[in-house]
Amino acid sequence: MDSKVAFDFDSIFNEDYLYFYEPMLTAERSEQEVEQIWNLLRLQPDMQVLDLACGHGRIANRLAQRGCRVTGLDSCRYFLDIARTDALRMGVVVQYVQADMRRLPFPDAAFDSVVNWFTAFGYFDEEGNRRVLTEACRVLRPGGRLLIDTMNRDRLMKEWHPFILAERDGNLMVDINRYNALTGYTENERITIREGKMRRARFSIRLFTYPELSCWLQQAGFASVQGSDRDGQPYNVDSRRMVVVAEKT
Repeated sequence: MDSKVAFDFDSIFNEDYLYFYEPMLTAERSEQEVEQIWNLLRLQPDMQVLDLACGHGRIANRLAQRGCRVTGLDSCRYFLDIARTDALRMGVVVQYVQADMRRLPFPDAAFDSVVNWFTAFGYFDEEGNRRVLTEACRVLRPGGRLLIDTMNRDRLMKEWHPFILAERDGNLMVDINRYNALTGYTENERITIREGKMRRARFSIRLFTYPELSCWLQQAGFASVQGSDRDGQPYNVDSRRMVVVAEKT
């Protein structure tokens, strides 16, 4: 069965998203996450890195600060404009590209590493999600690695919250969350009330167990797959996040 709630990207990834997430995505947190990515992928200066679904560039720009040659890809023009502005302010060079992650506009074997961070995988139907993985494999050089950071489905099921509320300066963001065990997708509605205006949007994300995602990656062409948490410790049912590093032969 492969039915899902359509992911309304423009209604989710916008000014409201950054307004409510900004207090969480601090510079200190971003620096810590970049250090984790650097260690997990064993990055080095001058490596060609693709930040796949880069958002507003908080990871891509900091990887560029460390000397990587970074390309950031996202479908959201608003986020990319912010990423470019921040890159100028930080004095780094990043190639930002607006495109669909299912159809990467890059030649084969263009990158040493691909980063997909902060639950940026699982937005599409089954065919589309598989296409993201095969495209990531295609643009990697032999020996290149893909890193996916996503939710730990097993822990999420134990701690499921049907409602999540965020508040900032009297403005509200409410997520109404459901999980469809027949499809493996969440079915979510987001209500934002900001400056007296209410907006609604729907989205869904495919959740994976580690064995399932590992199998998908091998079917996409990756030779080896390793699972951990963000600190590189062995992955288990209580890990806060599921981090998968897949290597191409």
